[in-house]
Amino acid sequence: MKLSMHKALLAAVAALAVTGAAAQVKERTLKFAFQNQSGHPQAQGAQKFADLVAEKSGKKITVKLFPGGSLGGDLQTVSALQGGTVEMTVLNAGILAAQVKEFAVLDFPFLFGNTQEADAVTDGPFGQKLLARLDDKGLHGLGYWDLGFRNLTNSKRPIAKAEDIAGLKIRVIQSPIYIDLFSALGANAVPLPFPELYSALDQKAVDGQENPNTTILASKFAEVQKHLTETRHIYNPQALIISKKTWDGLSAEEKKIVTDAAAEATTFQRQASRGAADSALQALKQAGMTVTELPAAELAKLREKVKPVIEKQTAAVGEATVKELQSEIAKVRK
Repeated sequence: MKLSMHKALLAAVAALAVTGAAAQVKERTLKFAFQNQSGHPQAQGAQKFADLVAEKSGKKITVKLFPGGSLGGDLQTVSALQGGTVEMTVLNAGILAAQVKEFAVLDFPFLFGNTQEADAVTDGPFGQKLLARLDDKGLHGLGYWDLGFRNLTNSKRPIAKAEDIAGLKIRVIQSPIYIDLFSALGANAVPLPFPELYSALDQKAVDGQENPNTTILASKFAEVQKHLTETRHIYNPQALIISKKTWDGLSAEEKKIVTDAAAEATTFQRQASRGAADSALQALKQAGMTVTELPAAELAKLREKVKPVIEKQTAAVGEATVKELQSEIAKVRK
C-alpha cells in the first residue's frame, strides 16, 4: 500500500514539474523588423530564427517578420525597441553608436581584412562587451550577423580611381562616420533611411549609394544604378538585438529558447550571407551593371584619404577602445 502511494506521489510530482516547465513558456508574439527584403540573407536568418523559436517553444512563441523597412528605418526601429512596441531587429552594429559610442569602431573603414577577423572580434570578449553595454540603453544584444563588405554604386560614371568619387551625391547610413568618410573622399554625403533609398536613386535625388552586393541585388538597385565599384571600404557586422523590456519579461526558459535560437540562426545566417556574396556579383553583372575592381594603388589612395576620419573617430570613441580592437585583430592575424 505504502509503495503504491509512494509511486503515485512521485508521478504527481513529475506531472507538476512538467506542468511547471510548460508554464514557463507563455504564448506570445515577437515582432522582428529589419531593412532588407525577403530573400536577402538577413531575411533568411530572421526566418531561420523564427522557425527555431517556434520549434523550441512548442509553437507557443511566434516571431512575426517585418522585412523591407515596413516598420520604419533603423533609427525608428531602435526607438521602437526601446519603447517596447517592436521586440526585435537586426541592423548594422555601427548604427548603435547613437546609444553606445564605442560601437562606431566597428564601422571604421578598411578595418577587417576578411570575415574570419570580424567573427573572431565580434564573438570574442571585445564584441560581447559592446553588446553588454546595450542593456543600460533599453536594448539587449543576442549576437552578430553578417552583411558583408560594402561597395559603391552610382548612375553617372565608372569609378576607376579614387578621384572619380569626387562630386557624386552618395546616400549614406544615418551615422556620422559614413558622412565623414564620403565627405573625405570628395563626395556629397546624403544621409537617408534605407526605405527611402530606391526612390531617391530612381528620382536622381542622389547619384549613388554603398552597400554589400547582396543588398544591392535584393533591393533591385541595378534597375536604377549602372556602375558598381568593388571598394570593400567597410565590413558590416550586424547586431541582433531584442527590446530590454521584452527580455526582462521573459522567463528563464523563454530566455534560453531565444538565446539558443539566436546562436543557431547566427551560424546559419553567416553561411547564407557569405555563400550569396559571390553569386550576387554575377547576378548584378547579368542585370546590366558594369563592375570595376580598383587597383591596389587606388585602394591605397582611398586608405590615405580616410586617415583623418579614423583619427577623428578614434578621439570620439576613445583611444583605449580602438587599441583594444586593433589588438584583437592582431591576435587573429598571427
